[in-house]
Amino acid sequence: MRIINILISTLFNRCPRCHQGKVFKEANPYMLSKMFHLHETCSHCSLKYQKEPSFFYGAMYVSYALTSGWFIVWYLLYLTLLKNMETLTFALTMAASLIVLSPLTLRWSRLIWLNFFYKYSKDYSTLNQTNTTKQ
Repeated sequence: MRIINILISTLFNRCPRCHQGKVFKEANPYMLSKMFHLHETCSHCSLKYQKEPSFFYGAMYVSYALTSGWFIVWYLLYLTLLKNMETLTFALTMAASLIVLSPLTLRWSRLIWLNFFYKYSKDYSTLNQTNTTKQ
């Protein structure tokens, strides 16, 4: 169940604790001028995303793992389905795909890094609903 919660948070740009608020200000990861802009806190549960200065340096390791996984997928494709492709063509195609996917990799690595430190809780996802019913 924990993996499903991480996937929901990562793929839909949601707060890892409540899955309600958005982490990145811009929904489009390819808006390069705003690709690093995060909300300071969750609009729903008030979770502070950056625990300390330079908190997201650790996301570089996650980004490295994601990129390495992408290399492995490409290599397996090369060994099985793309045997007849020239090495230079293969390398250029793989490099182009890495460049195209780099904004997604950056976003996903930060969201996965947040999920290492904060776990989903149903208590926080219903936080505003219970507060509005009490008033």
